[in-house]
Amino acid sequence: MSCKNKAGRGRNRGLTNKFPNPGREYSVFRVEKLFLRFTQLMAYTHSTDHQTCQSCANRFNSVFCKAKEEYVNLINEQKVCNIYKKGQTLFNEGSNPFGVFCINDGKVKLSHQGDDGKEQITRLLKQGDVLGYRALLSGERYSASAVALEDTQICFIPKELFISVLKRDAGLAFEMMKLLSDELHKAELKITHLAQKPIRERLAETLLFIKETYGFEEDGITLNVRLSREEIANLVGTATESAIRLLSDFKKDGMVELDGKKIKILKHKELVRTANLQD
Repeated sequence: MSCKNKAGRGRNRGLTNKFPNPGREYSVFRVEKLFLRFTQLMAYTHSTDHQTCQSCANRFNSVFCKAKEEYVNLINEQKVCNIYKKGQTLFNEGSNPFGVFCINDGKVKLSHQGDDGKEQITRLLKQGDVLGYRALLSGERYSASAVALEDTQICFIPKELFISVLKRDAGLAFEMMKLLSDELHKAELKITHLAQKPIRERLAETLLFIKETYGFEEDGITLNVRLSREEIANLVGTATESAIRLLSDFKKDGMVELDGKKIKILKHKELVRTANLQD
């Protein structure tokens, strides 16, 4: 064997000794640092004059409402704030969690990709909501992707910091338990409705749910979010064609007015009756 080949083998052995399993070494130790650094760079690129956690109005409408001031101060020092443009992904289904995302302003959807490749929206989130915590607490990968529905300001709290504060702060831990319980309750209701309610009732209930989540615009009747017909169909759990047809029926019945992605609720009580709910 030539000296050149021996030297080459020596270099390979040196790399192998330094990184016994290069792929694993990279994924476990390097990716998290790279992700946090990338988040910081993104925050620098799209940074805004964000307010502190102490003065944030959304804090008292979130799981951090009972957090101790000393831990709020700690989070404020280490959080990273960033603006995600409409359609930009916060995290992808199947990726490892590196922290939790707090919505300071804007709207986000969580969606899961089915076996047929179609998107299934599982949650709609607004300012004050926290996401990414379930995968982080369970030690699993994200079961859904998070995408901004409009330009959205996010405060990111690194995993180690969040877990550390959660272990020390009983008030925050209790609020997290309440949040998880509420999420489980909503999931159970959705499964029941999908199994028992006809599509027309589910669509009416979905429109009311969107109204409860995002409210109306200044005119008091236009839903304060723009969702495509496909996204509405995903929320209902039906085909896009069925959602389009039923929305047209609702328009003929005078319950809604349609203008592109704008949806106006004209007869709220009638929509409640159609959803088979009690007002």
